[in-house]
Amino acid sequence: MYPMDFEEFLWALGDETTMPFIRYCFERKQPLGPVHRKTMDLFRQYMIVGGMPQAVLAFRENRDFDETDAVKRDILDLYRADIEKYAVGYESKVKSIFDWIPAELQRHEKRFKLADLSGNARFRSYESSFFWLADAKIVNICYAATEPTVGLKMRADNTSLKCYMADTGLLISHTFDEKVIAKEKLYNRLLLDKLEINKGMLVENIVAQMLCATGHKLYFYSSYSKEEASDRMEIDFLVQKPNLTNRHNISPIEVKSATRYTTSSLRKFAAKYAEQISTQYVLHTADLQEKEGILYLPLYMTPLL
Repeated sequence: MYPMDFEEFLWALGDETTMPFIRYCFERKQPLGPVHRKTMDLFRQYMIVGGMPQAVLAFRENRDFDETDAVKRDILDLYRADIEKYAVGYESKVKSIFDWIPAELQRHEKRFKLADLSGNARFRSYESSFFWLADAKIVNICYAATEPTVGLKMRADNTSLKCYMADTGLLISHTFDEKVIAKEKLYNRLLLDKLEINKGMLVENIVAQMLCATGHKLYFYSSYSKEEASDRMEIDFLVQKPNLTNRHNISPIEVKSATRYTTSSLRKFAAKYAEQISTQYVLHTADLQEKEGILYLPLYMTPLL
């Protein structure tokens, strides 16, 4: 099972009206207006708590992030125990990947570099370890696609990947120890959107989490041409339309955690693959708007893509 999604999280808090209104606005491409700020507050609570039922239950009962954090750390300990017990024969490799996830996601490009685990590490010797973590629903794997065409799986480069935590609430507890959280008042800063560092990886992780929960396989696109600036771009996610046509089947998604940002990669990608791409999305912290061929959506609308 996947972690509880945003709507299920709201149900657990006794809220059965917010998500239907989000869906109503999404279908009509209209902003939420004055309701947006409150909805983002709820979404940040979801990002902090995550969707593990024990953590959600603890938060519902006491509304205390620190007590909820203790529950999440117990779950992480159970994960480590399960790795020791069930990843027989390659438990050390699985543990290495698991422990390095926060550090890899803090990198600008967020791709997992096996060289960080071992100087002579090769993907073929770690491939089964990534599969084990994915099958256990501990992580979500996002593969590089070499081209945005129908059948992204056939265009996947399985040696170039991002490794997201399946639950963003667990990722936060996995990344920061209790002393840092208490000293920096991290949860309050994150709730108030005042966290200056690490926010980008958390936002991208929860988008991956929500896309997986709605049935999408995760793919990204990157190009690092040294000669042509027009070929240097990074697209966070690619999703395929459910009903395929002769062209325009792949939607590129850029995830933005800051209030100020550029969309240069998205525009270069649209110019290069005009025949293949469908709706262009930017997922951000602001309200819905449509501008210059790009649909800007608040993060909490991700499950509706």
